[in-house]
Amino acid sequence: MASIRGGSTVIIELEDVYQYLAGCRAQASVQARAATPEAGLPAGFDVFGYEECARVLREPRTFSSSQAYADNATRVFGRTIIGMDDPEHKRHRDLVADIFQQRALAPFVDEVVTPACHELIDRVAPSGRADLVADLSLPLPILVTARILGLPADDEGRFHRWSLDLLEMSDDFQRGLDASAELREYFAGVVADRRRQPREDIISRLLSAEVDGIRLEDEAIYSFLRLLLPAGVETTARSIVSLVRRLLAHPDQLADLIRDRSLMPQAIEEGLRCDAPALMIMRVATRDTELGGMAVPAGSALVINLGSANRDERRWPDADRFDIHRDAQQHLAFAAGPHMCLGLHLARLETAATVNAVLDRMPGLRLDDGQPAPRVTVGTNGMSVLDSLPVLFDV
Repeated sequence: MASIRGGSTVIIELEDVYQYLAGCRAQASVQARAATPEAGLPAGFDVFGYEECARVLREPRTFSSSQAYADNATRVFGRTIIGMDDPEHKRHRDLVADIFQQRALAPFVDEVVTPACHELIDRVAPSGRADLVADLSLPLPILVTARILGLPADDEGRFHRWSLDLLEMSDDFQRGLDASAELREYFAGVVADRRRQPREDIISRLLSAEVDGIRLEDEAIYSFLRLLLPAGVETTARSIVSLVRRLLAHPDQLADLIRDRSLMPQAIEEGLRCDAPALMIMRVATRDTELGGMAVPAGSALVINLGSANRDERRWPDADRFDIHRDAQQHLAFAAGPHMCLGLHLARLETAATVNAVLDRMPGLRLDDGQPAPRVTVGTNGMSVLDSLPVLFDV
């Protein structure tokens, strides 16, 4: 069964992680950290406070993404924007940013996302039971990504396999490298076809994107398309299933949302605040600086604890409480600054469409008490792991 993985080693229960982060945050917003080889982390600093995390993310000249990610990212995906700093990063991001704005993606909701939701729900609707991970939240963003890229329906099976291989890369790095190489070869053929016959899809838009007379080179397009899979699929899959899990644990708020769908944007943001898909990301200091009262030397590796920042009581009162009536804007689930997640609008649109479809098509939604209780853990790479969410609903 497909699962949302969080790394080769599951290290701790998610709620235990949040308790640990709260304790660290109470001691100091920034702390020196010894190397932790089992997690692949060098010595450096842990950043726990909201303001401190936000500052690091918004000051790319002082805190580099490229130095933190360039080697591993380049090995797997080629040169991508997560392994770049300005001005190179800005030049590449400007070329693709308009394509992923909400207004540009909105038509895909009715044309692609909602039909894909119902297609997947149709498969389980007669039974009155489903695993919302294996049956919906994981296959949906893979299917949607394939379709907005304009890939042939006959290729969706291969695309699904490649996506899963990339998602499982923490468990089998070579498998991920092989999938990446196969995808590069596959996309080379698709790009050549779109040059001959452009269509109304994302790949054709990437080919025609131009800023100040500059266009993306083909290799940059191949790299960007490969990065969409683990970045876009995991973010959306985790956002969907985490929000539904929270709603099922708070039936009063689930009832509020069923009655008033205008609460959906707030519910999505609160779900992201409470359960950031990635609990941490990395940066490297480019020069001597100060952060949270700590002297940070140039070259220091910093772990930006997004999961801690989003639970900082100085930013959100009663921060551990899930509340869809809260204003959760400005959370850091999608990071912040120039490297803020490019696919955030697509993730929000997909999450809204999917949760609406679940509420419409699965009346009486409830956890399946006959199955093991959902267990959320965290892997060594800081990604949350929810292997299944078994539910029952009225037929």
